[in-house]
Amino acid sequence: MSDDAPRCTAREFLAGLATLAFAGAASGQTGQSAPERDDAEVRRAVSYPRCIVLVRHAEKAASGGDDPALSDAGEGRARRLADMLRASGVSHLFASEFLRTKATLAPLSVALQRSIVSVPARDQGALLSALESLPRGSLAVVAGHSNTVPALVEKLALGRAKTAIDDSEYDKLFVVVQWGAERGQQFTLELRF
Repeated sequence: MSDDAPRCTAREFLAGLATLAFAGAASGQTGQSAPERDDAEVRRAVSYPRCIVLVRHAEKAASGGDDPALSDAGEGRARRLADMLRASGVSHLFASEFLRTKATLAPLSVALQRSIVSVPARDQGALLSALESLPRGSLAVVAGHSNTVPALVEKLALGRAKTAIDDSEYDKLFVVVQWGAERGQQFTLELRF
């Protein structure tokens, strides 16, 4: 792609994906093709999607007991995450109480001048409640663990997305996009970074 090519923000990209997903879902439900749908209805349904990006903490140091810091590779991955998301309109940052999850979001927190909200890893209900209470138009980033991130993805996707993170995997990134007035309109992407 040339430098002169038109670009869109991550928020515009995700809103476009939500539009496509909604149009496809609606055409399957009603038998209408997407072009026959009322444009105002589509715009209303996808306006201000709520996007949640979930990652496992970056690589941890071999020493440090139950709460190790990040390794050099983990610090590099945390910087890469910040580089990827700094211009995307992130509005909220969440991490568990552990050093490795906070350190994974630290470069992004500094770049955005946003604080990281700490929610205990064992209190999935509190984190889920916080995420579901975010206003539409929010873009939240959550750093969790190999056992907490898949559970959150599944709950946010209402059981429609099943995933796992192996203990050796640190590069998975999940994006859950929720839109419309009704609960249950969402899609999930699994990416690597």
